[in-house]
Formats: sequence, structure tokens, C-alpha cells
Amino acid sequence: MRKTYLLLICLLGASFSTAQVKSFHPTQQFPEKNQKSKFYTVSGERHGPSFFKKFVFAEVEYTPGEKLTFNKYHTVDVMYHWYEKWAQQFPDIVDLYVIEYSFEGRPIYQMTITNKKTGKDTDKPAAYFEGGRHSGEITSSESILWLTQHLLENYGKDPEITALIDSKVIYLRPQNNPDGSNMYLYTEQRNRSTVRPNDTDRDGLLDEDPEEDLDGDGIIYQMRKKASTQEEKEKANFVIDPKDPKGRLMKRTFPGKGDYLVYTEGIDNDGDGSYNEDGIGGLDLHRNYPENWRPNTGGDLTGRGYTQFGAGDYPLSEIETRSTALWVLSHPNISVVNSMDTRVPMHLRPPSTSKSEERMYPQDLAIYKEMDQLGLSFTAYPWAGDVYETYATRYKVNSMTGDPLKPEPLFGHGPDFGYFYYGSIWYGDELWNNGAMKDYDGDGVYDDYDGLMWDDEANGSKGFKPWTPMTHPVLGDIEIGGFHPKFFGQNGPPWQLEDWAKKQALFNLAMAKRLPQLTINDLKVKKLSSGEFEITLEWTNSGKLPVALEQAKLVKIVQEDRVSLDFDKELTKGYENAKVKITSPSLFDKTIYSGYTGVGEKKTATFQVKVDGKEAIKGKIKLSSTRGGYFEREFTLNQ
Repeated sequence: MRKTYLLLICLLGASFSTAQVKSFHPTQQFPEKNQKSKFYTVSGERHGPSFFKKFVFAEVEYTPGEKLTFNKYHTVDVMYHWYEKWAQQFPDIVDLYVIEYSFEGRPIYQMTITNKKTGKDTDKPAAYFEGGRHSGEITSSESILWLTQHLLENYGKDPEITALIDSKVIYLRPQNNPDGSNMYLYTEQRNRSTVRPNDTDRDGLLDEDPEEDLDGDGIIYQMRKKASTQEEKEKANFVIDPKDPKGRLMKRTFPGKGDYLVYTEGIDNDGDGSYNEDGIGGLDLHRNYPENWRPNTGGDLTGRGYTQFGAGDYPLSEIETRSTALWVLSHPNISVVNSMDTRVPMHLRPPSTSKSEERMYPQDLAIYKEMDQLGLSFTAYPWAGDVYETYATRYKVNSMTGDPLKPEPLFGHGPDFGYFYYGSIWYGDELWNNGAMKDYDGDGVYDDYDGLMWDDEANGSKGFKPWTPMTHPVLGDIEIGGFHPKFFGQNGPPWQLEDWAKKQALFNLAMAKRLPQLTINDLKVKKLSSGEFEITLEWTNSGKLPVALEQAKLVKIVQEDRVSLDFDKELTKGYENAKVKITSPSLFDKTIYSGYTGVGEKKTATFQVKVDGKEAIKGKIKLSSTRGGYFEREFTLNQ
């Protein structure tokens, strides 16, 4: 009941005070502090919280220091420490609250940043940014942390940031999946999304075949085995890539055409012939949104339709995704969203199931393309564009067959929900690039070879473990090695962290600065005759986005900009006998509906009012825009 009540408060726009947030401090709330907690599934059995076997990675900061720096990755509780500290330090512009509780019971913190003295957050144009949806893609959370610090420490110092926080609102969620992030940073395990047990291989068992750290170094590398038996030779689908003279890089080929079999480190727990195919969890929060959702693998009973791996039992089945969707739907003042992952790297946007020109309004597509270029100006990523075409065909050809790559649909994707369902600018940007900084071989593709060469040149070869002989309990003679999966493959080495976090954060900040913003230019009160007045309000959209995308108008997520007058109720009682009558417009609700104010567009609304009596009458004029802001101005009618 308490959980439901807290969520309801958040969805109604209220937020917890700093004192209340303290009651949800990680040291008290996190299940790892309770030795009796039993949440996590490994090898089909309940074992307790997901950090039951802890590793300490040199790349991670586990205890908050005196100063926040970005030369290491930060655990969830370290991030929460800073959010709680900032809530205490900046009470005039910060609200911190628990938006929901994760599958394992961890609080999901969210912060609202706006100048409280200039109005409520729900009365201002808004942007929403989140990270950490995918458990191992932790660079995205660091970018939110960096942006939070940057905004707070520069308020009152940087004129643009000060103006932004005074007039608009930024919602920030650093850890949308704290369970997965905790598992990733405290154990050798990794997965793509939530830790909810899942039957990934559809054999009736949950999480029964996870990866194992066979050599005890706390890292899951790859295993390669030279094919020796006839059965192994028929399955062998990897060769040593000749481009690397040291023989480190493996290249995939067709079964029976290779010399090696390659697996992730571990054993075949369930004896089905596959290694590590049913690890921790298996649902994908970025396939769980309602727009264009499709059933999980095996959910199409015809065998002829589309399915989507990781989709969940139904749209928004996972609390982490559902809390995001409910938040934005209850806050339609949000125009810009970025819910980030790793590691393409790319500014990733809708559509995910069709070509941009087929389903997007041309006006909206033009704005998205402008945002693409804005992003590239900060990040210099090699790609920016839609999921369906740009993402699916970014490498142009299949590396094995040489066939041209074709567009591929992706279902239940956040950016599609954000545009088609919610009518906003919604990105799902991907940070980091596996070290592929340069095209070393000049083939026009940034791939693992380029990452390996950069690792040698700039990273001291720390991102790749040389193949090391070992005896496997079943496979026999093998070698363990490959790219570091956590701090090279999915996320960069720590010395690269701030660069990637910062440039992505600056793009998000730039989008926030472009939010729509209605600005009142003039309020005129003109006396027409004795007891009759004309009241005219003039305003402009001084932002760089319209108050509504064309798609937002279609799905009715925003209302028209509208203007109304407000007088003391005693003055307007009695209709024809009222002391103050609004004679124009003649509509019953006396509201002027002004459409949607475009970028730089100037609009006016004019009322005529009749007053009975000689005394001065005070009133208010109200300008209300779903995404452009809410404003009131007082006026006086003097006889």
C-alpha cells in the first residue's frame, strides 16, 4: 500500500522533501543490507540478492569520495549519495523523490531541477533524461550524473543554464534499472536488462545456464577451442582474423568453414549442448514499450508473424519501463526525451518499424534531422538517424556474406513510443564504441579490428586479454581471452569515461535549451466606452521548438494554446446580472483557443469586458500551453 501511495504522489506532480528522501537511504533500503533477503535467481535456485558474490573492480568507485570525479564508474548507492547531497545543497531548485521500487526492491531515484520561485515544474516546458535502463550499459547513467552536476554547479554562474532552470524544468533519472547496474558492478555477471528470472531458452527453467568465471578473475571473457573431432569441425564457425598478426582477433564464418568454436566463459549447466544461453534475466526494457509491441520469442502461435526477443509478457510489464511511461504521460509538458544506452555509438531515433518518410510528418522529420546534426556537432558519432534504416544498415554489408544489409524492424522501442504515442522528440542514444576510434585498415567500417588497434595504440592493450590456455571440465584444452566485456566492450576504460559522458550530456543540454517557450510580449487594456473594455494579450514562442509536433496534435497529447480571463467569482455571478461580463468571445467557457504557437510565431487574443459600477476591477489573464508553459498577468479595469 505504501509503495502505491508513493507512486501516486509522484504521478500527481508532488515530490518528496529532502528529509523524506533520507528515509530511503541506500544503506537502509537496499536489499543487500538485509541478509535474509532472497531475490535473485542463479542456476534455477533462489540465492539471495544479486551481489551474493562480490568482486571489486579497479574501474569502479564503491564508496563516495570528498569530490565527485569521472575517472571511475560509480555504483548506484554512490550516485544516490550525490543526489541526496545535492538535494540538501540546492533546495531552491531541486526536488528528489522515489519514483518507484525496482524488481528487487531498490528505490529508483528521480530529480526535478527548476527554480521553484518562478513557478511549479508542471507549469514549465520540460525535458526528461534517463540512463541505466540496460544493466551493463552504465556509461549512460554516468552521463546523467555528469549533467546533473553540471546544471547544479553552474546555476547562477552560467547565464544560459541559469535562464534554463529559471524558465524550464529538467527531470533526471540516473538509474532506471538499479538491480541490473548493481549486479554488473558487484559481480562477474552481466546481462542486457532486468534481473527478473526468465526462461530465455524456453526449456521450462529460469536462468539455469548463466556464465561462469572459470579462472576466478571476476570477468567473463570468451573461450575458444580448436576443433579436433569431426563433430566439432562440422560446427566450427570461427577463424583467426589474418588482419591481426598476433592472432588475437576471431572472425566469424559459416559452420564447418572455421577452425575454432567460440563461447562465452562458462559451462553447459543444463546439458543441452549450448553454453550460457539462459543467464541472468532476459527481458529487455527497451522492447517493452506499447507502441508497435510484439510478443516475445515463441509468442506467435502462427509461426508466420513478427516476434521480439525480450519483449516481456505484455507492454509495460516491467515496473522500470512502466514508471517511465506513466511519468511522461502524467507530465505532458515534456517535449524532449533521451533514454540512453551503449555502445554503437549513435544518435538513435524513430521510426523503428518503417522508413522515416513513410510515417513521420515532414515538419517533424525536419526537426528530428536538425536534432541529429545538433547531436553530431557535440559528439561526432559516426551515425545519427532512425532505427529501422540507419541503425540496421549502418555497416552497409553483411561481413560474412557480403550481401547488402536491409532495414530491419525493432518492436516495442522507446523512441517509437516517444514519437508516435507521445508526440515528442525522443532519442535512445547509444554511447561508446568498443574503442573503434579510427579506421585503421581503411575499409570504411569501424569494427573490432579498429578497436583492437586503438587498444594497442592508446590504451596500453588493457582492453584485450591475451588468449590463455586452460583445461575446461568438458571441452578440454581451451583458451580464455578477448575484449574486456565490461570496461572496453560495453563501456570505455575509465580514462575515456568523462569524455563520452560529457559530450552526450552537452547534447541533451542543447536539446533542453531548444524547448518551446511562450513569452508574453504585451498586455493592453483599452477603455472603449463607459464600462466597456478591450483586453489584448500578445505572446511569442521564443523557443526553438513548436509547442506541438504534428504527431502530438494527431494523438491529442497536447491541447491548443488557450487564453482566459479570471475575476473574483462574486463579480461574475448571475450571468446577465453579473457585475463583470465577458462579452467577447461569445463562447460559454469564455476561452480563446489559439491553435499551436510555432517557433517565432506571434499571436494575440482579445477579450471584451463590460463592467457595471464605478470602482476599479482587478483581474487576471491566463495563457496556458501544454508544452509552452503557463502564465498569469494581473490587470486593472479603471472606470
